[in-house]
Amino acid sequence: MRLLIQGGHVLDPATGKDGIYDVLVKDGRVDRVQEEIAAEAGMEVIDGTGCYVMPGLVDLHVHLRDPGLTYKETLTTGGRAAAKGGITTICAMPNTVPVTDSPEMIREQRERAKKECLVHVSFVGAVTRGQDGKELTDIAGMKREGMRCISEDGKSVMNAKLYRRAMETSAEEGILVMAHCEDQDMVRDTVIINESERAGELGLSGVTNAVEDVIAARDILLAKETGARLHLCHCSTRDSVEMVRLAKKAGVAVTAEVCPHHFLLTSRDIPGDDADFKMNPPLREREDVEALLKGLEEGIIDVISTDHAPHGAEEKAKGFGGAPCGIVGLETSLALSMTKLVHGGILTPMELVRRMSDTPARILGIDGGSLAEGACADLILVDPEREWVIRKEDFVSKGKNTPFDGRTVKGKVVMTIVDGEIVYDERKEF
Repeated sequence: MRLLIQGGHVLDPATGKDGIYDVLVKDGRVDRVQEEIAAEAGMEVIDGTGCYVMPGLVDLHVHLRDPGLTYKETLTTGGRAAAKGGITTICAMPNTVPVTDSPEMIREQRERAKKECLVHVSFVGAVTRGQDGKELTDIAGMKREGMRCISEDGKSVMNAKLYRRAMETSAEEGILVMAHCEDQDMVRDTVIINESERAGELGLSGVTNAVEDVIAARDILLAKETGARLHLCHCSTRDSVEMVRLAKKAGVAVTAEVCPHHFLLTSRDIPGDDADFKMNPPLREREDVEALLKGLEEGIIDVISTDHAPHGAEEKAKGFGGAPCGIVGLETSLALSMTKLVHGGILTPMELVRRMSDTPARILGIDGGSLAEGACADLILVDPEREWVIRKEDFVSKGKNTPFDGRTVKGKVVMTIVDGEIVYDERKEF
């Protein structure tokens, strides 16, 4: 199949292209990017006028809930949600049922994803068997089946000696360690909400920033000692940003991500006992948000990810005391980020693409995040000026749990192309 996108504004950090170009796609690859390419017989021609043409987004942090929790999400519905949001590669976290903790599970999931998911899926293996924190998984075996990262996401491995061994093995195997930083001993029997004035108003006892910070510090030190590549998931505190800054200055191989909800909302935005505002880590304070935004602006925070975490409506209806943590984000992350960061003057459009496509692709080590000639033809068309209203009833994800329902945003994905095939077109949906 041959696609010719004409007259779009190409944004590609990998090649430095930032201007009006035509893009020709052949046989699933980027063939040429130049100022004018003549249409030929047999080409499908797409008018890119007024749109950014950029490499597809790479989301390093997604919960697909499949297998075992498919009433919340599936490979199919999650893939559609990703495509609608302009995301062409997702990292699926291992806290499924059963846990993705063996070479056999990695192989089975990858085979299923090729058949059932519209976008690329990189499956993350668990650090410990069953995520019970007692016995390491077969990291080398999972790598042989195509795994690129390990994580205990949803919790931290509290046994530092065991976690150090995991980092040593990961360093030997060239595997990325993705860390959910949360001191389990500091959150037992506590509702996951930030300890704040707002928590007191709601009659809840919450968790402090130290719950995240002490594990972030530990993991950075272990990465320094072992030489492991460490990626800190969903950073939410001002001190985590500062620790990443210092670690990078010291030469530690550490990268960090932030989610839109953490740089857009604070605990003051929680309207009441509404669990669509309950996530882990929780919404923090204004000083934390300011530090996260500054970290993004300065390049200390490398990546914007979603931590897409769908749940059933009946689960979220239980309020802060009984509902699970998490919100959905695949269909809203680009628009929310463009609205706040680009239209808000914090990042340039090119810098946003770097945080959401180029850099996460390089961290993951995949053929993606680039429109260089010969690169995998994963790309999206985005209308940067289109205003629209987020409405959860319009989501194709099974999860409708979002704190952004009714919010007006600016920036709309109009087309998503994966391996040279159009998998989402706003004129046709799915």
